[in-house]
Amino acid sequence: MPTWILLTTLAPEGVQTIKNNPQRIREVNSEIEQLGATVKAQWATLGRFDFINVVEAPDEKTMARVSLELGSRGTAKYESLAAIPIDDFISAL
Repeated sequence: MPTWILLTTLAPEGVQTIKNNPQRIREVNSEIEQLGATVKAQWATLGRFDFINVVEAPDEKTMARVSLELGSRGTAKYESLAAIPIDDFISAL
């Protein structure tokens, strides 16, 4: 299944939500699954992005739906990157 890197930057409202209810992070992961994708790994990070997720989704339409649905809430901004296994990348060259 295709792999995606989902980069998340929280808006001030999102920071407040996480501060008041840290379990909200896991709830969002469940919502991603309801949209047809699966969070395989997740890190909270310091710097430009607040979270980095490794997500599996069957296609770009599913990943677009995930990004649009989450982004429409206004609590965070999302950037999705297609992740190509290095062997597949090398063989395509």
